Amino acid sequence: MITQASTASPAPQRSLWLLLSAAAGILMLNMGARQSLGLFVAPLDANRPLTLVEISFAFAVSQLMWGVAQPVFGALVERWGSFRVILLGSLMVAAGTALTPFATHSLMLTLSLGFLAAAGAGAGSFSILIGWLANYLPENKRALSAGIINAGASLGQFIFAPLTQWLIDGWGWVVALEVLALTALLVIPLAAVLSHQTTGAVKHDQGPAVPIPLRVQLREAFEDRSYLLIHLGFFTCGFHIGFLTTHLPGEVALCSLTPMVSANALALIGLFNMIGSIGAGWLCQRYRMKSLLSIIYASRTVLILLFMIAPRTPEVFYIFAAMLGLTWLATGAPTAGLVGKLFGPRHLATLFGLVLLSHQIGGFFGAWLGGATISRFGDYSWMWYADAMLALLAAVTQLPIREKALARLAVT
Repeated sequence: MITQASTASPAPQRSLWLLLSAAAGILMLNMGARQSLGLFVAPLDANRPLTLVEISFAFAVSQLMWGVAQPVFGALVERWGSFRVILLGSLMVAAGTALTPFATHSLMLTLSLGFLAAAGAGAGSFSILIGWLANYLPENKRALSAGIINAGASLGQFIFAPLTQWLIDGWGWVVALEVLALTALLVIPLAAVLSHQTTGAVKHDQGPAVPIPLRVQLREAFEDRSYLLIHLGFFTCGFHIGFLTTHLPGEVALCSLTPMVSANALALIGLFNMIGSIGAGWLCQRYRMKSLLSIIYASRTVLILLFMIAPRTPEVFYIFAAMLGLTWLATGAPTAGLVGKLFGPRHLATLFGLVLLSHQIGGFFGAWLGGATISRFGDYSWMWYADAMLALLAAVTQLPIREKALARLAVT
């Protein structure tokens, strides 16, 4: 059980690491599978009577639905509890992924992969997990803990990308999807560990003595300029990630390179983002979080422009992936930290879930417009230009964010 004296007692410290490990494991399973789905675009295109635009649209809906589900499940957590929400989500992921190979037209693919599986993954997402655990963590440990949990997603990508490609090459894409469906069920025992460890645990400071109702907190948040700027930055981050997770394999294929180059590149992104996520969480304890976000987004602009003028060799893809990985999900810890700093942990799952919705709206456009661009122009050049410009916009708009708690509205 975690208490205020956790730093002085070995037992609570062990409990803290167990909590973080279980949460990181849930994110590893959920996000590792989700960020490897781009490897199925080519098999679906080759083995189903679907156009690339239709497939890209289903993947785009998946990006959007994953974001829409998070504030909904975040609100349900307050009614049902986190374990029940994550349990429901893992069953939805398993069902949606298992049904995807049977999708013979665009509507069925959109419903199975785009709605069911994606919404289920939203129930075990970063916003739900950090919103759950933030109540049991002292404020000075939340940002670093968020980075550690977020690193689970990166570890999942590092493991799942080459494993998924190996399954596709050796056993076929249908078997690969069914294996991913089964792995979704492994989330359930990890959620049970979290539930057991937090049952009866002492919560840390929740903010005002009189709890702020969710509707008041939402009105307060959307009237705050800093919160809206956080949304804008995360929208551009989602555009970037949605485009690359869906269409990086397509960019590799345009260069006449093997699909394993795509898998290795995605794995490298995950490997290096473990460093980036934990590092960002650690830096949040020492520097302004808005400044870290601005630097992360600006570095993406430079990296994309350098990639555009570089020769398309496997080595270039690997270097690009490694450097990109340092910033990939590193935005999560400072963004969650800023939301928590502005509004406190009580409604963090819902408020950060809404920020992630903006992220996934960006992901929708990144995935969908990538398919439309390649179909219209034959390459992704315009998408790379748009990606660089949006990253620069995000870098600029994070600087005016106010990094201190909001003055509370009067509550009757």
